[in-house]
Amino acid sequence: MRIGMFESFITAHWFSEAAKRIWSDVATLQAWLDVEAALARAQAVLGVIPADSAQTIADKADASLFDITRLSNDIAFAQHPLVPVLRQFEHLCGEPAAGFIHLGATTQNIFDTASSLQMKQTHHLLQDHLQSAIEQLSRLALEHQTTVMPGRTHGQHALPMTLGFKLSAWIDELDRHRERLNQRLATSFTASMGGAIGTFAATGVVGRKVEALMAQLLGLATTGVSSRASYDRVCDYVSVLGLLAATAQKIAQDVVFMQRTEIGEVTEAFHMGKVGSSTMAQKRNPSTALLLASLARLLRARVPLAMEAMVRMDEGDSSATNVTDTLLPEIAILAVSVVETLARLVQGLVVSPEAMRRNLDLTRGLIASEAVMMRLTSLMGRHEAHHVLYEAAQQAQSDGIDFVDAIRQHPLLASLNLHPDFEQSLVASAYVGESAAVTNETVQRVNQKP
Repeated sequence: MRIGMFESFITAHWFSEAAKRIWSDVATLQAWLDVEAALARAQAVLGVIPADSAQTIADKADASLFDITRLSNDIAFAQHPLVPVLRQFEHLCGEPAAGFIHLGATTQNIFDTASSLQMKQTHHLLQDHLQSAIEQLSRLALEHQTTVMPGRTHGQHALPMTLGFKLSAWIDELDRHRERLNQRLATSFTASMGGAIGTFAATGVVGRKVEALMAQLLGLATTGVSSRASYDRVCDYVSVLGLLAATAQKIAQDVVFMQRTEIGEVTEAFHMGKVGSSTMAQKRNPSTALLLASLARLLRARVPLAMEAMVRMDEGDSSATNVTDTLLPEIAILAVSVVETLARLVQGLVVSPEAMRRNLDLTRGLIASEAVMMRLTSLMGRHEAHHVLYEAAQQAQSDGIDFVDAIRQHPLLASLNLHPDFEQSLVASAYVGESAAVTNETVQRVNQKP
C-alpha cells in the first residue's frame, strides 16, 4: 500500500525520482552502514579494533543483505530505530567482528552523519538542476535582450524594459542562492562521533582522532563540539533552501501572470494530451508553473519547523530529533523537485514579442511618462515637469484620450515651444535604459564562474 505524496499515484510524478532514491529506506539504511563501516575502518587504522574485524564490518555493510520487512517489525517492537539494525548487522558479521560494531557511538551520531552523506548527494542534484535552469534562462535572456515589454509595479504598467532584463534579475538571484548553498555545504553537513552526549567519554582522546579520520574517509568535516543538541548547521543550509524556494515561486507566479489570456506574453510548453480542465476543453493551464509554486510552498512551510526543532532540551532530545530525522528527507526531496521543475519550466518557455508590443500600447503612451518628464527638465525643473505630466496623465485616463493629446491640451505645455521631435520621447521602445547592457553583463558574469 502506497501512502503519502512521494508515493501516491496522484502526486508521485511531482517529485524528483533521483532525490527519492537518495532518501529511500534502502538508501538510508545503506548510509547508516557506510558510517558504521567508516567508523570501524578509522578505529582499525588507529589501533582501536583489529583490522580484520574492520574489514568484515565493511564487507557486510551492504543493505541488500538485510531483511527490511523484519527490520520494520523489530523497530516497531523495540521502539528504537537503530538497535534492530545493529542486531542484524552483528549476526551478518559474526564473532569477533560483531563485538566491534558501533564502538563508542550513539544512534544520533550515525543518523546525523548518514544524513550528511545523503545531503551531499542531494546537493549535487541541486547544483545540476540550478545550472541547467541558469543556462537556459541565459540563452533566453540573450535572445531577448532587446525584446521590449512593459515593466510593472503593483500590478500596473511602470516603465518599458526588455524581457532580457527581467530574466537577468532571475538569473542573478538564482546565482546568489547557488553561491550560498555552495558556501554552506561543508560546514552544514559534518561527521559527528562524540558518543552518548558528545564528550567522547567511551573512547577518550583517541575518539576525537577516530572522528577526524572517519570524517576524512567519508569526505566530511568534523563538528568541532560534537553536541547532539546543536542543529544550527543544518538549519543554516535549510534556510537557504527556503530562500531558493521563494525565488522559484516568484518566477513561477510571474510566468502564470504573463500566461494570462489577457496578457499572453509568455507561455510554458504544451503538448497534445496535456489537459487543462475536465470540462473546459480550451484550457492550456500553466500547470508546470503552478506545480513549481506548490512545491515551493511545501518547502518553505517546512523551514520554520526545522528552525523550531533547533530548540532542544539538555544534551539529547528525541522530541526534536524525531522531527528533523523525518523532516530533512522531505526538505531534501522537495528542494531538488523545486529546482528540477524550475529547469523544466524555463526550458519550455515560449515568448510572444507581438503580445508584448500590444501590451506596451495599452496605456496609449502613458508608460513613457517618465521619458517625457526627463525631456521636459531642460525647459523646467523636474518637480514642475512631474506636476504638469501628472495632470496630463490623469486627464488622459479620465477622458480616455492618448497621452500625447493630453500633453498638447495642457495650458502650460501648449504655450511652450516644444521641439519638433518631442513626440519621439513617447516611443516606449526607446526608453529601456541599460536593459540590454545589464542583460549581457549578468549573463557573462554568472556563466563565467567555475
